[in-house]
This record gives sequence, C-alpha cells and structure tokens, in this order.
Amino acid sequence: MKKILFLFVAPALFAATPQYQSEKITVPAASADEAIAKQFSLEKADHYLEQGAVAWTRKRGCVTCHTTGTYMQIRPELTPLLGKPNTEIHELLTDELSGLAKQSVAALDKSTKPAQVIYIAAGLAEWDRHVTKKLSAETKSALELMFTIQRKSGTWGSLDCWPPFESSAFQEATVAAMAVAAAPSWRAELKDEKMKAGVASLQKYLRETAPPNDYGSVVLLWTAARMKDLLPEKRRAELMELLWSHQRKDGGWSIRTFSAPEKWGRGNRANKLRAEPEFKNPPSDGHMTGLAVLVLREAGVPANDPRLQKGIQWLLANQRESGRWWTRSLNTDKAHYITYSGTAYPLLALMKSGVLTSKLAPKPKSN
Repeated sequence: MKKILFLFVAPALFAATPQYQSEKITVPAASADEAIAKQFSLEKADHYLEQGAVAWTRKRGCVTCHTTGTYMQIRPELTPLLGKPNTEIHELLTDELSGLAKQSVAALDKSTKPAQVIYIAAGLAEWDRHVTKKLSAETKSALELMFTIQRKSGTWGSLDCWPPFESSAFQEATVAAMAVAAAPSWRAELKDEKMKAGVASLQKYLRETAPPNDYGSVVLLWTAARMKDLLPEKRRAELMELLWSHQRKDGGWSIRTFSAPEKWGRGNRANKLRAEPEFKNPPSDGHMTGLAVLVLREAGVPANDPRLQKGIQWLLANQRESGRWWTRSLNTDKAHYITYSGTAYPLLALMKSGVLTSKLAPKPKSN
C-alpha cells in the first residue's frame, strides 16, 4: 500500500465535516470558498485521490461510483505519471466481487448492486489494461457476472437518483461497455455465445437509445472513443459538436448546462438545482471541464486545438489549495463527492494533452 502523506491545508477548511475521514486520514470539506492554488500541484492532486480512496475503503469498505469506483476506473491509466495504483483499492474490488458472486441474480438486480458490479468490472479491467497488461481471472469473473445480471433491454438496473453517476441505466451501460473495451483480449477471445449476445445487446441499446440528456451524450462519445465499432463517424462527429457547444467563455465547461434539472435521473434533485443562486449562469467546474477535455482528446481532437487549449488552461488555473478542483454536488450540499471525479478527470485529461511530464509541474509553455 502507498504511504499516506500529510500536507498542510488552510485551517479554515477543517471547520466543516471532513469530506473523507478514517484513522490517520482527514480530507477537509470541499467548498467553493477554498482558495485557488497559487501554483498547479500534481503531487497535491495525487495525494487527494489517494487519501480519499483509502479513507473510503477503510471506513466504508464498499465500492461506490463516486470514489473507489472512479479511482479504479481512472487511476490505473495514470500509472506512467503517478506510479502503480494502490493495491488496497484493488483488493477492495476483488473482495466485493467475491461477496457479490455468491448472491442470486434477483438480489444483484436490486438497489446499488448493478452499479457496483459494473464499476468493479470496469475498475479491474482498467487495472489489467494499464498495470498488469494481461487479463486476470478476477476481471473475467467480474465481466461474466456483469452480463449474467444484464436485463433483456441490454442495460442494467439503476436507482437513477444520484446524478451524474447513478442517474440512469444509460450511464451505467456506458461504463459497462468501457469495461468490455478495456479488458485485455477478453472480447476478442470470447467464445461463450451468451456473453457474445450480451455484448451485442449492450451495443444495440447504446446505438438505439436516446441519451437522457447531453451528459449522456458525452459519456456515449467517450464510450465510442474506446469501443471503436460502437458508433459511425458521423454520429461521433455530432456528439463532439454538441460537447463543444457547451464550452463556456472562460474555456471551461459546467456540468449544470448538460441537463435540465428534471432530466437528471428521475428529477428528484430538480428543486435543489433550481434553487441554487448560480442556476441561470452556472460556473465552469472541474468534473465537467476535465471530462470534456479527456473525451475530446480520446475522440481525436489534437492537444493544440485552440478551443481545447482554453479548457486545458482553465484546468491549470483553477486547482484549489487542497489539490482538488471544485464542483458543486448535483445531489446535496454536504460532502460534494463529485470533486473526486472532478480531480481524477482533470489529471487524466492533462496527461493525455501532453501537459504533465512530472510530479512537480506542468510542462513549460513554449514561446
């Protein structure tokens, strides 16, 4: 397990309930009032991701989309930059997989369990792809379990109440498809006809089902960038233009422009979102700007594209002192766990844009 570092953070941040906490780890509350960092720090961002995932693992002991699931979906690809991911989080996923595999299909179709199975499969697949470079028995088992509980519609059960991650069956289907795409050689060597039919049903669902909102269109584009045979070039181009159309004047993107409040999940957060003081003009945020830059890069947009450069510069200029980027939760104004993906996405986006070359600083700008 990685050694947990302790960095000084402004005392004012500790006034509220910590965002993550376990023995020897305290991650201060996330807040829009947190100071902008004077200088970008990859080390602080890495530290935030590690502490959040470890604290959640030790205190909660479960796979959750917003933290441990995101860690395993994103962190393995950052290995060239940050080193090998924390094996403690990998062990959490394999342990959870063992427990879930003992349950009935009916039980696994309820509550958060479909999402857990999907994120376990995705995380283990990413680990295999970027860390061990070969398919593991655990990843194979996770994918098989995932398709065992797939519904006839091609997707999975969803509580659709915690946007953006568990906000729709559509979003869950994109993560499942990315798990298939990431697992080394799994699909290419697949012989089980039921599994093949499951993959085909998943692709059919994603091709024929209208995304629930523009955020759904973005994660569909991301999936298509990784699963090359999912969408035709014309459809991918349309999705890219939609994503560009949401870019803000400051170069960033705001997650709140990607859906009407009533279209997030089953609309149970609409009153909260409409009551926000910035509702009519929401600010750019780390989650959406990081995701936008990441997806556009994977979709083939060159790093030197002027519009993309504006997004990259927004990320470099808006990191907070704790190492994370600020994103206001779509759900409650308490923990704001979305700052976790809102930090993981920016790091992967910056790495894929050729900006980050070491743990110390962004790549110097040329004259």
